[in-house]
Amino acid sequence: MAKRVKVSFTLITIIIGFMLAIQFQTVKKPVVRDTRDIWELREALLKEKKLQSNLINEIRSNEEKLDKYEANKKVSKEEALRETLDELKKEAGLTDISGPGIVLTIEPVYEDGLLGKNLKSVSPDLLKRMVNELNMYDAKYISIDNQRVVNNTVIRDINGETKVNGHTVGKVPIEVKIITDDWETAQKLYNRMQVSQSADEFFLDDLRINISKPSKKVKIPGYQDTIRIRYMEPVKEKGEN
Repeated sequence: MAKRVKVSFTLITIIIGFMLAIQFQTVKKPVVRDTRDIWELREALLKEKKLQSNLINEIRSNEEKLDKYEANKKVSKEEALRETLDELKKEAGLTDISGPGIVLTIEPVYEDGLLGKNLKSVSPDLLKRMVNELNMYDAKYISIDNQRVVNNTVIRDINGETKVNGHTVGKVPIEVKIITDDWETAQKLYNRMQVSQSADEFFLDDLRINISKPSKKVKIPGYQDTIRIRYMEPVKEKGEN
């Protein structure tokens, strides 16, 4: 009987010691909290969503190209390649395009004009946040002050001037043009921008966003600079040196 009591006491002691050890480790290693602000979290989420969407679209596009190559194999390889080249130029933003969308006009708050304040250009941070928000709302093509926004577009401050693709953005008012996939998406974008957080951000900088009614034909220019391709070279055929 005494031996059984000793065994039970030993087991209880081991269990209590194990629980204390776990509690000590928990206190010693507190949970690391994510300290990123809401804009950083939204940008991270947007990047992941865009990456997922781009991968799905790329897979579908490649499957369609393969089907087209097979269908046109005996007809015209040159024509299929030309169509593919035109499609790639369009996806890269190198061609002018038109479609359903809206136009945002960034303009000064009227009271500022009455007060005689000097108008400044829009800050790059505000423009980047607006572009991120537009992408979240299914914008397909965007231009800022007639500068096409593409994958390698850089919006930044250089010597006190806001530049998009290396070109200086003029002082307000300036236009931001957006094209969507279809008319229904353009209407949804218009409604969402009516309650946009960007509008509040711009107002704090003494600017306001005037949102045009959806149009079935918004025109956006192509990317005007040369897209430089790095880390890419032609594939060599078998047997080539």
